[in-house]
Amino acid sequence: MFAEERKSRIAQMIKEGKSVKVNELAKMFGVSESTIRRDLNELESLGIVRRTHGGAVNSFATSFELSFSEKEDRFAKEKEYIGRIAARYIKDGDTVILDSGTTTQYIARNITAKNVVIITNSVNIANELSSREDIEVIVTGGVIRSKTKALVGDIAQNTLKQFRCDKAFVAANAVSAQFGVTTPTHVEAAVKRTMIESAKEVFLVADSSKFGQVAFALICPVGRLDYIITDRMDEKQKEEFKALGVEVITE
Repeated sequence: MFAEERKSRIAQMIKEGKSVKVNELAKMFGVSESTIRRDLNELESLGIVRRTHGGAVNSFATSFELSFSEKEDRFAKEKEYIGRIAARYIKDGDTVILDSGTTTQYIARNITAKNVVIITNSVNIANELSSREDIEVIVTGGVIRSKTKALVGDIAQNTLKQFRCDKAFVAANAVSAQFGVTTPTHVEAAVKRTMIESAKEVFLVADSSKFGQVAFALICPVGRLDYIITDRMDEKQKEEFKALGVEVITE
């Protein structure tokens, strides 16, 4: 198990109100107590948990989530810029997964390729592309999350599992080289993981405000990505991601 996944599972246990003790977690994950203490200290430094004697309790800063309309107003220029760049990577005849999100909606608006198949769990993206005769749109189905307009749950995941696509463009609320790609809710994280598993190439699209942040539910380690498309990133951070096998695209 990756360290990022272990820490995400510990955080989820705490969020669910379960009592966590260092010695019990060490046995559960098959690691030393010093490793668990280090995990808890790192989670505490990020505001995810609060340390107690021998364990940790809930702190929940990472479960906060903006609504879709609130997200639309934040970093709109940056998201539009990212959307234009990402759309250039969609070629004629591609089969593409487009995740729900405000940034991915800008990708949909900027697609110029022809004879493309788009699979999406976004109500808004499906509507955006519904009048395009040169694009076939497949909607995953599932339960609509009113806050994000994303389709989630077993229906969405089972639909995605039926396909093998050229590219997936996935959005996230937070990206950390150490803690991975994360989002506030585990139901959306599960759908995003299925998207990643169903694509040959994986593009993460995220504006620069998302980097160095950590949210509650792990989508995947950063090394599982092929590309990150963002509006800007300093060279030191680019090299950090490059060392994990990920190419950063800013123009």
